[in-house]
Amino acid sequence: MAPHLDRLRKAEGIIRLHGHRGARGIWPENTIAGFKGTFDIGVQVVELDVLLTKDNIPVVTHNPILVPATTRGPDRQWLTSDHLNVSDLSYAELCNYDIGGIRSGTEYAKSYSEQAFMYGLRIPTLDAVAKLLSLPQYAQVWLNIEIKSIPIEEGLTPPPEQLARQVIEVIQQNQLERRVIVQSFDWRVLEHVKRMAPDLPRSHLTFLKTPSVNMDPNIYEGSPWMAGATTTHPDSDLCDVIADEGGQLWAPFHMNVNAGEVARAQAKGLIVNAWTVNAITDIDRMIDAGVDGIISDYPARVQRRLIERGYHWREDYAAQNTAL
Repeated sequence: MAPHLDRLRKAEGIIRLHGHRGARGIWPENTIAGFKGTFDIGVQVVELDVLLTKDNIPVVTHNPILVPATTRGPDRQWLTSDHLNVSDLSYAELCNYDIGGIRSGTEYAKSYSEQAFMYGLRIPTLDAVAKLLSLPQYAQVWLNIEIKSIPIEEGLTPPPEQLARQVIEVIQQNQLERRVIVQSFDWRVLEHVKRMAPDLPRSHLTFLKTPSVNMDPNIYEGSPWMAGATTTHPDSDLCDVIADEGGQLWAPFHMNVNAGEVARAQAKGLIVNAWTVNAITDIDRMIDAGVDGIISDYPARVQRRLIERGYHWREDYAAQNTAL
């Protein structure tokens, strides 16, 4: 395991904090404004999502199709249907769309009612986000880059090799090899990253079938997401499979996490980052489970809970012995 990855491991009294899509609970997700705001409250890792435009430019956005609830068109009106695929638009065309707000009355608005409403925000390129890290005030910041690839919907996203190649190129051009994680639910992407840039840390995202969550799992027998890997008992041997695949980090859904598996994974050298942890009860469960990192839409909420529990998320803050 590369020594610089110790910056992402838990330490005595320290649990690492990752802002999810920046800090989606308070800022428009995956935006330059949101990333800056998240960095400025002391979060040292931000999770973000990457897709490719028609002209092969890596851009920071979560959904392969522009989301009507968060997208206004060139006419300043909300999109009325989900028919615009990111990979069918050039970056210049993509810049015609404003992603700074949430449409009232939508389920998304109900879920993130405290998110700021802003005007004139565009989907940024990965290169633009990477260049933020060259600023002196962000010299200690890391990017947790999720490459979005959907193997069960052919043609919705570009081939995994193409995705991996373009993202690696931006990382290398900005000399960020020691300040990034590359993760994906599609483990084929990680196999290409391993081949093209073996020193880049790779994080295997996992989601088991969870009845209370409306999301398709990526871990099951014969899964096209797993790049040919197999698991005998997906709820008990995932860390073995990931370690055997050469992964350095494991990112399980928080409801699939238990202390025993976290300990086993860490004993194998894996860093365990749980997603997406928003409720206080879930934050407490992840603290008690012993995870290395908590990925949250509400990093400020996690900060306060860590302090209340006698923890911090970075050593220099812990040294100040801040108390609520």
